[in-house]
Amino acid sequence: MTRLEGDIVTPQGVIAGHLDLANGRIQAVHGTPIAAERAGERGRPVLLPGFIDIHVHGGGGRDTMEGGDAIDAIARRHVRHGTTGLLATTMTAPLADIESALRALGPVCRERGAQSARVLGVHLEGPYISPGRLGAQPAYAIPATLDEVLRLNALAPIKVLTLAPEMEGHLALIGPLRDAGIRVQIGHSNGSYDDGVAALNAGASGFTHLFNAMTGLHHREPGMVGAALAHGQHAELIPDLLHVHPGAIRAALRCIPHLFCVTDSTAAAGMPDGEYRLGEHMVQKCLGGVRLPDGTLAGSALTMDQALRNLVHKLDLRLPDAVRRVATAAADYLGLADRGRLAVGAWADVVVMDAGLALRRVFVEGEEIDVVADA
Repeated sequence: MTRLEGDIVTPQGVIAGHLDLANGRIQAVHGTPIAAERAGERGRPVLLPGFIDIHVHGGGGRDTMEGGDAIDAIARRHVRHGTTGLLATTMTAPLADIESALRALGPVCRERGAQSARVLGVHLEGPYISPGRLGAQPAYAIPATLDEVLRLNALAPIKVLTLAPEMEGHLALIGPLRDAGIRVQIGHSNGSYDDGVAALNAGASGFTHLFNAMTGLHHREPGMVGAALAHGQHAELIPDLLHVHPGAIRAALRCIPHLFCVTDSTAAAGMPDGEYRLGEHMVQKCLGGVRLPDGTLAGSALTMDQALRNLVHKLDLRLPDAVRRVATAAADYLGLADRGRLAVGAWADVVVMDAGLALRRVFVEGEEIDVVADA
C-alpha cells in the first residue's frame, strides 16, 4: 500500500489528510476539511486527481497521425505533466490515413503501457467538418455516413466525434451516433445559432474548442458561439490564453455549467521551439504558440499542468473549481465515474503538486511515473 499525505483537493473543497493506494485503486481518503486557500500551507503537498484531456494531437515531438509507436511517446510525455487519461485526436486527412492511425491506436486503447497515461479512446476531429472552417485542418473535409463512422469505430473506440451540423445529412446522424456511444461535438462549423440549437436538440453533447473555428457571437447574429453560451451544458476550451481571451473564458465559465479544459496539443507540447508535424502540415512553435506559416494558430503547446496554473493564477479560479475543469468535468462527460476524482474505489490517478502548483509526482492506476526523467 502507498500512503500519500497532504491537502486533498476535490471539486467540493480541500481536505488535510491522506490517501491510501493499493491494487491500482484508492482504498481510503481520510482528513479534515480546510479552506481552499490553505492548500499547501507550510510545505504540505497538494494532492489532485489526475487530469483528463480529451483533445490531444501530439506531444514529445510525435503526432497521432504518424501511427506506429507515436501514441506511446505522446502518452508518456503528457503523463509527465499530470495527464493520466486522454483521447488520442486525429486530424482531417484522406480516409486511408485516418484508418492507418486508428489501427495503431486500437491496441493502445485496450492496454496501457508502462509509465504512460491511459489512452481512453479516440477523438475523431474531422474529416466531417466544414470546408469553410478548417482552421489548421488540411483540406480533406467530407460529409459523414453512419456506416463509415461505425467502420472507423471498429478499428479503435471513438468516444468523441467533431461534426459540422450544417453539412447535408449531418443533423440526422447525430442521434444514431449517440446511440452507438459516440459523443458528437459541434465544431469547425460555419453553422448559425439555429444550426447549433438544432444539433443540441438532436443529441449533440458539446462543442469542440469553444470560440475557435466556429461562427462567433454578434448581438444580431448569435452564431454557434451564441448557441453554446445560451444552451450548452458541456464544451471544451483551450486555456493557453492565446486561443481565447481571458474575458471570453470568464463568460463561458459563467454560461456553460460543465465547461472543461483541453490542450489541443501538438507534437510541440513539452518540446523546445522549432518545427513539428501536425497531420500533413508542418507547424512552428515559437513564443509559446504553434502556428502555420501564414500565422494561423495550429493547435497548441499547452500541457494540462500549465492549464491548471492558468486557471488559478491568471483567471482567479478557486483551486477546487479549477480541478473540476481539468479533471472531473471531462471524466463525467465521458461517463467515467472512477476517474478524475479522489474517492474510495476510483482509479489511483493522482497528481502531487506544491503550493505554487509545480508538479512533483504523478500516479496512474497506482503506478508512480518517473516525472524527472522526461520532464
